[in-house]
Amino acid sequence: MACRFADSVFLLKGPHQTSIRSRRIATQCSPGLHYLNWENQVQKKIKHKGHSFSPKKIHIVRAVAVPVAPISEDSAEYRKQLANSYGFRQIGEPLPENVTLKDVIDSLPRKVFEIDDGKAWTSVLISVTSYAMGLFMIAKAPWYLLPLTWAWTGTAVTGFFVIGHDCAHKSFAKNKLVEDIVGTLAFLPLIYPYEPWRFKHDRHHAKTNMLTEDTAWHPVWKEEIDSSPLLRKAIIFGYGPIRPWMSIAHWLIWHFDLNKFRPNEVKRVKISLACVFAFMGIGWPLIIYKTGILGWIKFWLMPWLGYHFWMSTFTMVHHTAPHIPFKSSNEWNAAQAQLNGTVHCDYPKWIEILCHHINVHIPHHISPRIPSYNLRAAHESIQENWGKYLNEATWNWRLMKTIMTMCHVYDEEHNYVAFDQLAPEDSQPITFLKKVMPDYA
Repeated sequence: MACRFADSVFLLKGPHQTSIRSRRIATQCSPGLHYLNWENQVQKKIKHKGHSFSPKKIHIVRAVAVPVAPISEDSAEYRKQLANSYGFRQIGEPLPENVTLKDVIDSLPRKVFEIDDGKAWTSVLISVTSYAMGLFMIAKAPWYLLPLTWAWTGTAVTGFFVIGHDCAHKSFAKNKLVEDIVGTLAFLPLIYPYEPWRFKHDRHHAKTNMLTEDTAWHPVWKEEIDSSPLLRKAIIFGYGPIRPWMSIAHWLIWHFDLNKFRPNEVKRVKISLACVFAFMGIGWPLIIYKTGILGWIKFWLMPWLGYHFWMSTFTMVHHTAPHIPFKSSNEWNAAQAQLNGTVHCDYPKWIEILCHHINVHIPHHISPRIPSYNLRAAHESIQENWGKYLNEATWNWRLMKTIMTMCHVYDEEHNYVAFDQLAPEDSQPITFLKKVMPDYA
């Protein structure tokens, strides 16, 4: 059993008034209390470096070895240590099996579900204004400030996505036709077809963190990386250095293939695809005509890549962590997946404002009908009633490093196995990230 010597101080009172403090020591010993006694070793006179000390001036302190029990994985101390190592502010307790999603929804105040047209159109004004400001800054900025203008504009256009996102969940306006029109228009600068995204995203909410049914990101299957060396290298690179832009691959794979949709969905999907292709066929040539190819890169492509950085980062952080499991449909629990398997993450204030608080994400998964402008009030209620079960973080490099270097291949027992454990010979991108990514939280 592991034991520790408690700190002890031996005070030798003499001409030098020396104070010697023992170190904390870990050792292997049998259970019980153990005493170290030096009394028999004290002689009538002790000579040290030419000085004489009287035994009666020596104070003997007995050091006690106290057994230390291992930390339980169910304990608050263990979760605290885990949170620190992963970059979390809090890792929640497991939600009891008997708690249902309805229990959590019923605990929310009714006002958080109320649609306010004034607040909804204010969010549109914020996004349009900030995006226009970004385009103006791109036009006027010297070349060395362009990355800052792209970061601002990419974040601003992410606000367009959140507005369309609310429309798709029927939480933007009281008029549903208005929602479909606004949602379609908000998605056009992003080249996102509104209806295909809505259909797939509804399934993500219905099957959050379900192993094969979730239409957002989920762990890689071992069979995938074993199937071919070329595919393995591509997956490792995709889930490694370029993971903050992997939403581009998700966008291409999930939203343009009619075979991925139900027959009753195809008509609406075709309308959305026509709108997107019309924007590409008219909008892109106009941009190129006015500003040239370099202008198309400056004014559209770079902000679009900035948007996908946030789209990928937000999605990763919302549902990916070493302790958050993906479960098969027969083991899946809705309340656990939405409350316990979703992460609340705080970002800098300007990002929260431009992105309409979408990272207050737990209440959004408890009920997608909560408008984005009510998410903070809903989260405060959830903290009050269910706070000990929540996973919470403030965005930091350690959090990103944990996700990008550890959360790779599905494992039933450990949730994830890292690429460099399964295929070290092909995992140079992961080794590179471990070396270069900062580790501070």
